Amino acid sequence: MNNYNNYPPELPQAQATQAAPYQNEWSLSAYMTKVMRKVYLKMFLGLLVTAITSWFILSNETILSSMFTIDADGSVSLSGFVYVLFFAELGLVFALSMAINKLSPLVASLLFYAYALINGITLTPIFLAYTMSSIALTFFVTAGVFLAMSVYGYTTKSDLTKFGTYLIMALIGLIVCTIINIFWANSVMDWIISFAGVAIFIGLTAWDTQKIKNMAQQTDEANVSKLATWGALSLYLDFINLFLYLLRILGSRD
Repeated sequence: MNNYNNYPPELPQAQATQAAPYQNEWSLSAYMTKVMRKVYLKMFLGLLVTAITSWFILSNETILSSMFTIDADGSVSLSGFVYVLFFAELGLVFALSMAINKLSPLVASLLFYAYALINGITLTPIFLAYTMSSIALTFFVTAGVFLAMSVYGYTTKSDLTKFGTYLIMALIGLIVCTIINIFWANSVMDWIISFAGVAIFIGLTAWDTQKIKNMAQQTDEANVSKLATWGALSLYLDFINLFLYLLRILGSRD
């Protein structure tokens, strides 16, 4: 499972006594559209960086063989360098989630794209383990589900905040079960984990979208870039994790 951190940054809020970026309902709507466009664009660029990185490694036999080895039974073994990258990913997620206020917008963006690039390396084994047709099918299914839930999270009048606590608790339980099953290696538990993961990240996609929307309403224009980076990271993680869990269900191995 990919890294996931859901603590929102405490970005400075627009003060009522100051010139707000919006003065009426129409300008608020335009402002919200502008902010969300930045979030989705940055998320898309992050996914693009990840895809290009994986493609580059797959097309370079020297780099590929130095990082990954396909065993006789078809399983993929990772080099020590790849394990180091897993820890680097964790560090980047925590840096962006916990210290984004201390980072300049440029540095925050660079760290996000660095994370996307490293993730492209660590996700390369899926292209060695699954058929390209099943990966493509899973990607389009993921994109459709993600789009539907993100639109729901943005447009719904229901407050999804109360569901956030349950989703995070479920996510923690999922992580624990995943770790246990690494040693237990129970196929039934693996299927349960996969379906639970899909359900959890479907919910998190809607919740994160609404949370980003609500934060945008309270964030002054000077901090839109930081919010866009944090929001893009949250939705990027939702998309990637949803894709990985769906791939375990829909994917076909070579």
